[in-house]
Amino acid sequence: MDHHTTPDPRYARDRLARALTSALTHDDPRVREAAARRADAWYRVVDGMSEGTLEIGSRTPVRGLPAWVTPEVVHGGFATGAPAAAGPLRPHERDLVRRHGLPAERAALYAHHLTEEGLAALTALLESGEYDLELPEEAALLTVAWLLRAGDARGALDLLRVVEPFAATLCLTPRPAPREPVPPNTVFRDTVGQVDRALGRRAARTDRDGNRPKAQQEALAVWNPFADRVLSHWWETVRDGRVDAVRPVGWDARGAALLTDYARLADEHTLCSKHRRPKENLAVLLAALRESAEEGGPTARRRGQLQHAVDSMVAKRGRPGSARHTALRSVEAEQAARPTHDVLACVLRSRIADLPAASGICDPAGALAPVGEHEAAEFGVPAHWPVPEPLRRNVLRGVVGTLDELAALGVITSAEVMAGLVPALVAEAEAASAPDPALSRLLAAHHRAFSRRRSLLLLNLSSQVRPTELPWVRKTLPHRTAKDAHERAARDLLLRLGTAVLEHFPGTVVPNPMVSQFTTLNRSAGLGLPFVEELAADIFAGAFTPKFTRAAQEAGALLADSPYARYYGIDYAEVLALPAGGGHGQRRGGDAFAELCRVRAGRPGPGVAGQGMVIEQAQILTTHNLAVLVGLGVRPDRGWADLARRAHGVTMDTVAGLPRSPLPDRVRRAAFSWRQTLFFLSLCSAAEQRDVLVWMGGRARDLPVHARRRLEPLLAGLRQVVDGAPLRESATVRRFQGWSQSGYWMLDDAPATGPGQIPNGGA
Repeated sequence: MDHHTTPDPRYARDRLARALTSALTHDDPRVREAAARRADAWYRVVDGMSEGTLEIGSRTPVRGLPAWVTPEVVHGGFATGAPAAAGPLRPHERDLVRRHGLPAERAALYAHHLTEEGLAALTALLESGEYDLELPEEAALLTVAWLLRAGDARGALDLLRVVEPFAATLCLTPRPAPREPVPPNTVFRDTVGQVDRALGRRAARTDRDGNRPKAQQEALAVWNPFADRVLSHWWETVRDGRVDAVRPVGWDARGAALLTDYARLADEHTLCSKHRRPKENLAVLLAALRESAEEGGPTARRRGQLQHAVDSMVAKRGRPGSARHTALRSVEAEQAARPTHDVLACVLRSRIADLPAASGICDPAGALAPVGEHEAAEFGVPAHWPVPEPLRRNVLRGVVGTLDELAALGVITSAEVMAGLVPALVAEAEAASAPDPALSRLLAAHHRAFSRRRSLLLLNLSSQVRPTELPWVRKTLPHRTAKDAHERAARDLLLRLGTAVLEHFPGTVVPNPMVSQFTTLNRSAGLGLPFVEELAADIFAGAFTPKFTRAAQEAGALLADSPYARYYGIDYAEVLALPAGGGHGQRRGGDAFAELCRVRAGRPGPGVAGQGMVIEQAQILTTHNLAVLVGLGVRPDRGWADLARRAHGVTMDTVAGLPRSPLPDRVRRAAFSWRQTLFFLSLCSAAEQRDVLVWMGGRARDLPVHARRRLEPLLAGLRQVVDGAPLRESATVRRFQGWSQSGYWMLDDAPATGPGQIPNGGA
């Protein structure tokens, strides 16, 4: 959920004003266009608030729209009041209108889909799987076609009765999308179409001076050699360091020829304009040469400029013909001969031109091979030239691979990026519930579309709409009979995903989109695990759902009497004694946990910081899903000590950056990675714990002074708890937490405090 702010109309009006300002004043037309779209969306939010048609904080915020209709949601979790599937006809809808001579309205498209011809077309899409769903609603008519194909006419009619009142408004038409099948358990970050557009932007990249790569190439190949010729010409006149002291025989005639060559070159080569600037060295040399030809010699002022230009050019690169100057120009000539990125981008685009736009790139070796002989002849570039790294990165974003393979390639760069790719894998697991391949493909496509549905800002512990609340999904449930295969696939994938998150991104938060996918798999596998989301301090109402209590109790069973528990002063016996909730006692379990978090936070005052302190205590007690993943069976290939070291590496990097970015948010990130370090260390053997401590001390010596000073109180506390003692804070031992109402000791020049003082609202 994108919790950004409180549901205040002033916030919506402020966002509208910002979007309008960008739409009216920004230099980039693409930014203006995007800002205009945002302004239109925020206008609808403001208008809906003023008219009372929006109920902020509700899971059905737009009056008159059922929960299954996807609302248009803007930044902050606000619905605009318009369905996301409404608006002008999409390109694929307009294409269908043209091909069948239909009125350009959705009611006509809906009626067409229910004809014999329309149902046959939907059934053909189901059989081929070559379609894409931008929004969940686009699965409705495909589901009708499948139900009729499966002999469930009653289910199809029931579904039509539900969606028909919205048929004139919502896009219910799936988009045809030819695609290549990809191996199981693989994903890709960008489609072929997206890669092609990115390469196209590189192929057409320009700036105010024209095409930047070609301008640089022109400067190296044309204007630098010509500048050397003009400098050599003036160098003939130097005596005792003074320019134009003597003029050899024929010098004036050669100068006139140089001016003629310059006029020709300036007409033929127009990308680079530096030589036209009056204060540039080449322009000064040419101006002095022109005055010599026309007036017999440069003026006194020009002579001074000429002397300075010649001296600076020789000092910078050496005298023309010298070894230093020759070596430099040789390198530049080699650079000028290299093909520019715009041309190589065209080569790469030609390689993927025949691939389906909605698919990934299954043959990265072929797409990224050096320039072939036929390509060299077609595009005028050297054969066997390698693909430069910036273009290589563009192509890699479209490569098909497992999560581990894409992380190794540098395509998956964060847990957030990984979370964006996971819905495709979860879709495979969800599809395992259907024995019929056509229904399996439909369920997978629907899950991918539903995962793109933006979360609403919700209050009062409300939950987001679930897939099973969508009428077309409910009608497929009786036909999803492969329950054992579904549960097995969901559990196996959950274990793989949990391992991948910890292995590749230790020390970083498990993002909410990933937690959402965990929850889906957890529900499908019937495991009942308490995965918890990261809550937003600015809209936190002081209450937790019972799953937070259960997650803390999972952590207690794992971490009792561990360095983690001793560092944070956790009495897990007290946690295990909390009512777990369930049935009529659900709120009681959450309320008891919330009260424990408030007490541990020192009962902070009102405000965002105080709410953040309470949430942080909940994260400490629950370990924010780490204990649940361990209970599931997640085990790192290289052991817990390796994860502890890598998580601490994140802490060190973050703390080292504090002088550049002394912000509470960076402190909170450091506190989070430190907490994960403690968790992983607590799962190590005693010998491993001491080895990691020695490693931490050695790494600290390599850090800047400010980072060592800030980390030493943490390491001192860690040594205490690893030795089996509870943390005792002092001037040199600190408990590190990320939220505070009274400042952050880690941002102070002298972070030490007196004994008995607990920084950051610690327990």
